[in-house]
Amino acid sequence: MSRSKQGVDGAFGLVVQQHRTTLGFSQEELAERSGLHRTYISQIERGLKSPSLRTIASLAKALGVPLTVLIEETSNRMS
Repeated sequence: MSRSKQGVDGAFGLVVQQHRTTLGFSQEELAERSGLHRTYISQIERGLKSPSLRTIASLAKALGVPLTVLIEETSNRMS
């Protein structure tokens, strides 16, 4: 299944990946900053996991963006 067909999880994963790469973070660095495991970051970015609101908040903080930015960008990708 392509990312474009994965719905909200795929769109969210692409948003996280875009922010991470823009900052020059590896998955390992994002994992360390967010308190999550690197394999979980990978699964989120590939649209395989549906993170909780608490996890989304941790990712937003680690990426230095408001939680609403991740949600809005995800919504825009789905439109």
